[in-house]
Amino acid sequence: MKNLEDLRVELNKIDGKSYKLYKTLEGQYNFKNYILSIDHVQGDPFASPSRVRVIVKQNIAKIPLELFKTKEKNIALCDYLTREFYYNINKCGEKILGSGKSGLISISRCPQEILERTSVIVDEEKIEARFYIGFPARGRSILGRELEKILYNVLPSIVEKALLYKNINHKRLLETVNLVEDQEYIRNELDSRGLVAFIANGSILPRESGVSSRPLKNGKEFISPRELEVEFKTKNNGIIKGMGIKKGITLIVGGGYHGKSTLLRALELGIYNHIKGDGREFVITNRSALKVRAEDGRAITNTDISLFINNLPNGKDTIKFNTENASGSTSEAANIVEGIESKAEVILIDEDTSATNFMMRDDLMQKLVSKEKEPITPFIEIMKPLYTQKQISTILVVGSCGDFFDVADTVIQMDNYLVKDVTKIAKDLSSGAIIKRINDKNLKLSFDFKRRVKKGTIEYGPKGVKVKTIGLDTIVLNREEINLRAVEQIVDNEQLNAISTIMKWAEINLMDKNLTFEKMVDEVLLEIDRKGLVSLEKIKGGSGSLALPRKQEIMSAYNRYRKLKMQN
Repeated sequence: MKNLEDLRVELNKIDGKSYKLYKTLEGQYNFKNYILSIDHVQGDPFASPSRVRVIVKQNIAKIPLELFKTKEKNIALCDYLTREFYYNINKCGEKILGSGKSGLISISRCPQEILERTSVIVDEEKIEARFYIGFPARGRSILGRELEKILYNVLPSIVEKALLYKNINHKRLLETVNLVEDQEYIRNELDSRGLVAFIANGSILPRESGVSSRPLKNGKEFISPRELEVEFKTKNNGIIKGMGIKKGITLIVGGGYHGKSTLLRALELGIYNHIKGDGREFVITNRSALKVRAEDGRAITNTDISLFINNLPNGKDTIKFNTENASGSTSEAANIVEGIESKAEVILIDEDTSATNFMMRDDLMQKLVSKEKEPITPFIEIMKPLYTQKQISTILVVGSCGDFFDVADTVIQMDNYLVKDVTKIAKDLSSGAIIKRINDKNLKLSFDFKRRVKKGTIEYGPKGVKVKTIGLDTIVLNREEINLRAVEQIVDNEQLNAISTIMKWAEINLMDKNLTFEKMVDEVLLEIDRKGLVSLEKIKGGSGSLALPRKQEIMSAYNRYRKLKMQN
C-alpha cells in the first residue's frame, strides 16, 4: 500500500495537467492514523464529486464495543458519527480555489429520523466513513495544491474530531445510543401491550413550518388523557408515561387547525427513531404502519381491488385491475390493498387527503342511489371487518362525518392541541346504522396475494440501467419516472437511492425464483440483513449514498412503476 508521501509526490506530478490524470490517484494510501481510499474519481470538475473513504482501525478509534454491540445501537452510533462528520466538514473547511465542484466535501445529511445507512460503517475491527470530494480544477486543469490542502489539512482534522472516540462528546454519544435502545424497547413492546402506537407526555408534535421538520419553539406539550395513559419502564430513561393507542379503530376528531393532522403526521413518522431534541423522541408507532391517501393519476398493475370496487358499468375486471390513470377512489382502494399485501398492520388515513366517495356514503345517498348501482363499497364498511377478521388496525383523522363513530373503538378529540378521550360521548351519539349495514353484508375477508414481478420489468441496456433520484419523491429508471409524492413516509433521498438499487438487484438475482411479490422483497431485505446495506453498492456503483427503506416503501415504488410487468 502507498503512503501519504507517495500521494503527495503524485499530486505534484500531475499539478496543472489534464483533469483526467486525477484517475491515476485511485487506490489506497496509509495516512498513519487511517487509510485514505480514493475509490472513484469524477470525469470532470462539473461531474458528481469523487467517491472517497476513510478507514480507521479500532485500535486507533477506540469506540467501546458496548456502544455498537446490537444492531439498533450500531445504527445509532453510525448516525451520530455521520452527523459529527457533516458538522466538522463545515467547521474544518478551508477556502479552496477552482471551478465546478472544486473543494466540495459532502457526506449524508441526516434528517430528524435515525436511519440505517452506508455513510459510516462500524464493526469490531474498524470505522469506515464514506463521502465525496470535488477534486479541484481550473477549467479542466488539475489544481493539485488545492487538493493537497483538502487531503493533508482539512480531512485529517475532520477525521480527528469526528471519528476518534477521545475527541467525541462521550455523554452526548451515550445519550444518543441509549435513547435509540429505549425507543426500540417501546416499539417491540407495543404488540404485547395491545397497542399500535405510543405518544409520551411532554412530546412536542408541531413543527416549525410546513417545510421544516424541526420542533416548533414553545409548542404545546402533549399530555395524555388519563383514561388512555400507559407507562413503559425503560432501561435508560426510566418510567415514561403517555397515551397508548390501542389496536382496533381509532378516530382523531376536532375542529380545523386544532392539531388532528399534526398528531397523525407524528404517528406516520413514529415508525422511525428520532434524535434527541426532536420533540417526537417517544412517539413510537408499529413499524409496519402505512399512511394511505387518494392518488389521482397513478398507474395500477394487476391489483385485486374487488374488496372495494365491483360490478363496474363497463364490465372491467377489478380482480386483476389495470389502469394508467386511476381516479381518487380507485387509487385509494389500490393503496390499501397493496398495503395489506406488504403486511402493514396499521393503516393511517387523513380524511382531508382521501376520496370522499371512497370513505363513506350516508343514508340519504344510499336511499337515492341503490347499492346495486354503486360499485364502491366505502371504507367505513370495511374498517371493522378488516380489524376483527385480519387484525389490521386503522387510525383515521375525520372531521365531517359522525357515521364513523359507529365503528370506532376509540375516539380522540384534539382541542387546541389538547387531547381528550371522547369515546363514550361519540358512542352515545352514534346511530348504529353503519354497524347494521356491516352485519347485513356479513363480509368474509380473504386475501391471497399471488402477484409476481416478471423478469424484464427493469430493462438493462448495454450500459446497464440509468438511475436518477430527485428530492424525496421521484425515481427515474431509464427515463421513466416513478412518482412517490403520495408515499409520505420517505424521509431521505438516500432511501430512494436504495430502492432503485434494490429494484436493479432483484431484477438480476430474484426474477427466476418464482417468488410472490411480497416474498421477493422479503428476500432482498434478508440479503441486506445478512450482508449489510453496503453489499448493494456493487450494483449501485456508488459509495456512502444509501439509506434503508421499509418493505412498504419498496413495494410502493414497484406498484407505481408504469413499466411494471406483473403476473398472477
